[in-house]
Amino acid sequence: MNKKSFIFLYFLFLVTFGTIGFYILGENNWSWVDSIYMTVVTLSTVGYSEVHPLTDAGKIWAVLIIIFGVTGIGVLIRTFGEEFIQIEQYRVNKMMKNISKLKNHFVICGYGRMGAVIARELQEKDLDFVIIEVNDKKVEKIRSKGMFCVHGDATSEETLTAARVDNAAGVAIVLDTDQDNLFVTMSMKTTNPELFILSRCSLEDNNSKLIRAGANKVVNPYTAGGHRMAEILSKPQVEDSISVVSPKHSDLNLTLDEISLKDLNQYDGVLIKDSNIREEFDVMIVGIIKETGESIINPAPDTILSNKYTILLMGESDKMDRFKAELPS
Repeated sequence: MNKKSFIFLYFLFLVTFGTIGFYILGENNWSWVDSIYMTVVTLSTVGYSEVHPLTDAGKIWAVLIIIFGVTGIGVLIRTFGEEFIQIEQYRVNKMMKNISKLKNHFVICGYGRMGAVIARELQEKDLDFVIIEVNDKKVEKIRSKGMFCVHGDATSEETLTAARVDNAAGVAIVLDTDQDNLFVTMSMKTTNPELFILSRCSLEDNNSKLIRAGANKVVNPYTAGGHRMAEILSKPQVEDSISVVSPKHSDLNLTLDEISLKDLNQYDGVLIKDSNIREEFDVMIVGIIKETGESIINPAPDTILSNKYTILLMGESDKMDRFKAELPS
C-alpha cells in the first residue's frame, strides 16, 4: 500500500469512528448528520461551535480526534511535499537527459541582462541552447520559460560537462566579472578547442587577455552600445545596425544596416543597377522596406528606388563604414 492510499484510509477511519463516537456519546440528542458534521468540523479545526452541548466524554473524544487529525494532516503535508520534490526531480532529470543528447547547440554562461537577451533571440530562432546559471531564482525563471538550464557554477568542470560543452557549436560567456569570464573561457577552450567563444568584457584592458585565453570574439556592451548610438546620432539615415558573425568563420565580419533613403535624393527614382552602390562600395542591397511596411527581399536589379524606402544594406564592416561615411550628417 502506498502512502497516499494509507492517508486516505487513515482519514476515512477518523471520520467513521469519530462520527460513531459522537453519535454514541450524544445518546438520543445527536443524529448521524450532526455526528458527521461535528467530526469534520473538529478535524478541520475551523472553530465552529458545537451542534449540541458536549458532555465531558464528548469533549475528550473531540480532543482525541483533533490530536489524531493534526498528526494526519502533518503526514499529508509531508507526503505531498515529497511528491512535489519527486515530480520536480523527475523534470530536472528528464531535462538533463535531453541536454545530454544535444549536439552543435549553444551555451550561455550567465542569465543577467545580456544573457536574457541572447536566450530570447536564440529561442525566437528555434535554436538549441543551454543556459548555465547558479542563482536559484533565476534557474526557476529560466525553466518556467521552457528553456534548458544547468544549475551550477560555470567555473566548475562538472557544470561544463553537464551542459555538453564538448558537443557545443558556440558559447556566449556573459558572467558578472571579467575574471570569471576569463577563467571560463580558458576552461571551455581546454574542453573543446574547436569551440567558438564569444565573451563579454567590462574593461577594454581585458579584451586582449580574453583573446589570448581563447575567445574568438570579445564584446564590450558599453563600447558597442555607445558606438551604435553615436553612429545613429551622427547618421540619422541609419535606422538599425546588426553585426553578423559566423561561429565557424571568425574572420567573417559582416554588417546589416537599415538605411532610410529619405534625404538621399541621388537614389530617388533610380534603378538598383544604376545606383552604383555595389560597384562603388562593394556592398549589396538585400532588401527594401516600403513606406506601407511591405518588404521586398533580394530585389531585382531593375527595381526602382524611392526616397520613401528603407533599404537593407549588407557588406563587410569596413566597406559599410565607407558607405555610411558618405551619408549626410
